[in-house]
Amino acid sequence: MSSGSNQPNRKPTINDVASQAGVSKKTVSRVINGSQGLSVTTRERVEQAILALGYVPNPQARALALGRNFAIVLLHDNPNAQTVQNFERGILDAIRHSELALMVRPVDRRSPAMLDDVAAFLQQQRPIGAIILPPISERDEIGALCRSMGVRFVRVGSAALDDDDHSVTSTDRIAVTEACRLLIAMGHRRIGFVRGPQGFRSAAERELGFHAAMEAAGLPVPPDYSAQGDYRFESGRSAGRLLLSLDPRPTAIFASNDEMAAGVMHAAFERNLQIPRDLSLVGFDDSPTATHVWPSLTTVRWPIRDMGVLAAEKLVGDFLPSRRFSSDFVHLPSELVERASIAPPPVA
Repeated sequence: MSSGSNQPNRKPTINDVASQAGVSKKTVSRVINGSQGLSVTTRERVEQAILALGYVPNPQARALALGRNFAIVLLHDNPNAQTVQNFERGILDAIRHSELALMVRPVDRRSPAMLDDVAAFLQQQRPIGAIILPPISERDEIGALCRSMGVRFVRVGSAALDDDDHSVTSTDRIAVTEACRLLIAMGHRRIGFVRGPQGFRSAAERELGFHAAMEAAGLPVPPDYSAQGDYRFESGRSAGRLLLSLDPRPTAIFASNDEMAAGVMHAAFERNLQIPRDLSLVGFDDSPTATHVWPSLTTVRWPIRDMGVLAAEKLVGDFLPSRRFSSDFVHLPSELVERASIAPPPVA
C-alpha cells in the first residue's frame, strides 16, 4: 500500500488498490468494469484489495472510461400508469444492490419523429441500456436503432418480439383462453368482450385468446358483443354501457384490463345489476384495482413486476451481484386469479 493511504481523511485511490493487489492500474480498472479475460486469481486479489481499502470507484470516471452512464432508461408510451409503475418497481428490484440507476423516458409513438427523438436522447444521455415497453417495443425499428447505436436493449411484450437475448414475453393469449373457458364451464354462453387499444400487440393477443375459447366451445361472437376500449377506466364504462344495452345482454364480460373492467362494473351498477348475480366480470393485469373494487375482481395476473426484473437482468446481468432468473429465461406465464366477480349465469 502506498504510504499516503494512511493519511487522515484521505480516500483510497485506484493507485492504492493497484499497489495493494500488486497489479497495474489498468488491471484494476478492468476488474471494476467487469472486463473479460482476467484470471480468477487476479480478479479475486483486486476485489480483496478493494474491500480491504474501502475503495469506492468514481462513477464519473467509470462512465467516461466505458463511454456510458451507469443508468438504464425505460422507454414507454403506455396509457396505463399502473403498468409503467409496476415495470419500474421490477427494474428497481433487480438493480437495488448495484450501482445502476433508472431513468424513465416517455415518448410519443404517434409522432413521425419518434425514432429521431429516441436516438437523440440515447446519444445525449448515453445509458448503459434501454428497456422498451409495449406498444413501442412492438416496432422492429426501435430494436434496429439500438443495435445501430451499440446500445443494449430488451423489448417487452405479450408475444416474442426479438431473439431471446433481447426479449421478455408473457403468455396473454393462453391465459385469456383459460379465463373464458372457466366462464363457459360455469354455463355462460353470451360473453361480451372489451378490446384494448388498436395497434397494441397485447390487445390483439388477448382478443385472440378470447376467440379461441369461444370457437373451441362452438359459441358465436356477434359483432355487437365486442366493444372497443383503450385500457382506461372511462373507455371501460362506455364499452360496458354499450354491451349491457344489448337484448339479450351478455351474462359475462371479459375486459382486456382491470381498469376497463372497473368501468364495466360502474356501468352495471348504473343499470342496477349486481355482480356476480346478474353479470360475471373478468379483467386482466391483477393490478391493485382488482382488489380495491367490490366484489373483488377475477382477473388474469400479468407478471409485470417479474417481467421488469427479468428485463433488467437480461440487460445488465453482468453488473448485478445476483440474479433471480437464469440467463436463458424468456417467457413468464400470465395466470388466472379467481375472486368474487364470477358465478354461474342467472336462471332465465
